[in-house]
Parts: sequence; structure tokens; C-alpha cells
Amino acid sequence: MTPCLGDGLVVRRLVIRSRDVVFFKGVIEASEGLAAVFAEHGGDLTVAAPVSRAPELDAVLGELCVELGAVRVDS
Repeated sequence: MTPCLGDGLVVRRLVIRSRDVVFFKGVIEASEGLAAVFAEHGGDLTVAAPVSRAPELDAVLGELCVELGAVRVDS
């Protein structure tokens, strides 16, 4: 089941190195409204996107996780 954050949004959680947060946010924000990134603390991130863009978000996150050594912690 896809976790939802409000009406029409999905949420993904991941942990990355603190030094990679700015790069990660830059990639996501440059992806034409794909998602918004919220930093809990350090490298604990929450990413929210429209449900309609969930497949695209998952593909981008998959590539970034491999590149940055990030770990998804979605429930």
C-alpha cells in the first residue's frame, strides 16, 4: 500500500549522508515539480509527491539511492 500524506499525495522516507542532502534536494527540485523534500534532521528525509507522479518519483529515488548510497525506510 502506498503511504499517503493528505489528499492526492504520497510520501517516501529515506536516509542519506548529511553531506548529500543539498545535492539530493537540488535533483528533486530540478525535476519539474516532481516532489517536495523535507529534512527531518541530518539526512533523514521525507519526500512528498502527487499520487499521479509516484511511479516517476520511485524511479528517480531508486537511481539516487544507488548513486548516493541512500536507504529507503518507507513503511
